[in-house]
Amino acid sequence: MNQPLPQDWDPTSAAALLDQRATFDDLRERCPVAYSDFLGWSLFRHQDVLRVLNDSATFSSVVSRHLSVPNGMDPPEHTGYRRIVERYFQPARMQAFEPPCREIAARLVRDLAGRDTLEFISVFAQPFAVRVQCAFLGWPAHLHEPLRVWTQKNREASLALDRPAMAALASEFARHVNELLQNRRTSDALAESDIVTSLLAQQVDGRPLRDEEIASILRNWTVGEVGTISASVGILAHYLAQHGDLQQQLRAQPSLLPEAIDEMLRLHGPLVANRRRTTRPVEIRGRQIAAGERLSLNWMAANRDPRVFEAADTFRLGRDPAANLLYGAGIHVCPGAPLARMELLVVMQALLGGTTRISLPADPPPTLAVYPASGFASLPLRVQ
Repeated sequence: MNQPLPQDWDPTSAAALLDQRATFDDLRERCPVAYSDFLGWSLFRHQDVLRVLNDSATFSSVVSRHLSVPNGMDPPEHTGYRRIVERYFQPARMQAFEPPCREIAARLVRDLAGRDTLEFISVFAQPFAVRVQCAFLGWPAHLHEPLRVWTQKNREASLALDRPAMAALASEFARHVNELLQNRRTSDALAESDIVTSLLAQQVDGRPLRDEEIASILRNWTVGEVGTISASVGILAHYLAQHGDLQQQLRAQPSLLPEAIDEMLRLHGPLVANRRRTTRPVEIRGRQIAAGERLSLNWMAANRDPRVFEAADTFRLGRDPAANLLYGAGIHVCPGAPLARMELLVVMQALLGGTTRISLPADPPPTLAVYPASGFASLPLRVQ
């Protein structure tokens, strides 16, 4: 019988959760391949993360007992589903969705007028993320609040490793999707732009997608988009509030925004980690990892690796965009990156264009989010 491995760290400890970036930066330098009972093996260096991303034969994405389309699949199964997903993020769709996205952002910025100090995450970042996701999918407005609450519960269940709660939440999401599918099937008019309707017409391996496959695709999009977009908007607003000179530069030179957004999110990643599982024994930096072991690829630490990014903890325009792992790499590079980039550009244009100054009040201080979330749990801001 194998002896349990000694823990190099505890991801759920108060010290680790207090400041995730500081914890991960320390491990990247001190123990770049670290074991914990909670996560298995965590990789913190850019080179090691890239190695895993580019070797799907050795490092499998099939890590969950639940269906995960296409994130939790390996080739060749992954290929057909990925082809279906990618068509929803083509330039023509992004161009068509940009006007409603701008209207959502503009309306939220208008609602800030006269508020002076506000809790930015609950008032702005979360509503933006939920509303744009529902608008993109063609979901009704009455799902805004249930979706926000569901996302929060899903994070809490993931941190607690509460598998019954996670299964119940997956079933709850599937019920919402099944109701939408039933409505689309009984509707006389087919909405070409409605993604739920469109997915009903897609085929893989010569057959229509099953309802559970559609639910999995939509769940993966929703978990990824709502959580990371909300976190990203908070991270960006906080960084600009701290750096008034950059804030003014971006108002004067909005063409710099796309690169500046990616660099700010390199410094404080909105997504903590992704999972893999080894298919054979491997050695990484002298650590022997058996077949079937869990791996956690730490995006935040990898994107702050000084071996790849000079002055890694400093904002700097002009970096090599190919080195930034904000949207991943390899066959599982985020298919929704064009949507996320468009949404973040639109919302920051609206926020900077609709204000003259964003700053941090003297009190209360911001509160950092904890694993599996990133960004801020609360972010008081002054908006003028």
